[in-house]
Amino acid sequence: MTENTLELETDPLFNSGRGSALTENGTVEMEASIMDGPKRRCGAVFGLTTVKNPVSLARLVEKSPHSYLGFLGAEEFAKKQGVEMVDNEYFITQDNVGMLKLAKEAYSILFDYRIPAVGSCGAGAAMDNPLQMNGLPISVYAPETVGCVVVDKEGRCATATSTGGLMNKMIGRIGDSPLIGSGTYASELCMVSCTGEGEAIIRSTLAREVSVVMEYKVFLKK
Repeated sequence: MTENTLELETDPLFNSGRGSALTENGTVEMEASIMDGPKRRCGAVFGLTTVKNPVSLARLVEKSPHSYLGFLGAEEFAKKQGVEMVDNEYFITQDNVGMLKLAKEAYSILFDYRIPAVGSCGAGAAMDNPLQMNGLPISVYAPETVGCVVVDKEGRCATATSTGGLMNKMIGRIGDSPLIGSGTYASELCMVSCTGEGEAIIRSTLAREVSVVMEYKVFLKK
């Protein structure tokens, strides 16, 4: 599972690792979490700026005495653990620089999206879509937070989530992805990795609620 998430964090197409959404200052602050269902062990990190693969650090936190590490503390822990570090510029792509410019012009904090190529058929279809959010067609938005869920041959569940958050977010903002029970959760019965508006997911503790529904269904069938 961790290996699959690492590959997605390295692909600039996704809003995690390289390709993460930019903060209001044009930098990247990433977050990730991982959870083992049967033992309910978990590890989460947030406010990362130089850790190449946040999910790999979350895995190490899971093995530590703690569950959450953030900002300078998480970065120092990464150095001590020998995790690969890179300059913050590594995570910034030209596509995201353009998206941040649009977000600032709209005075908005945006879900990540891909700007349609001018003159392409897809772009015309996108711009004709009557549904809009923040003044842009809904079809250009793409929920690209990285999530991975797995079940092994013995039926044990685990999940991981990694993201750069919202475009034009405030420095220090923490979303749902590193919060166990909100953006990530695993139990004996199911595993959940969420994507969307983090603030709404946090308020509803969405991942845990989904798991509870599954648990109730199994209980009622007994």
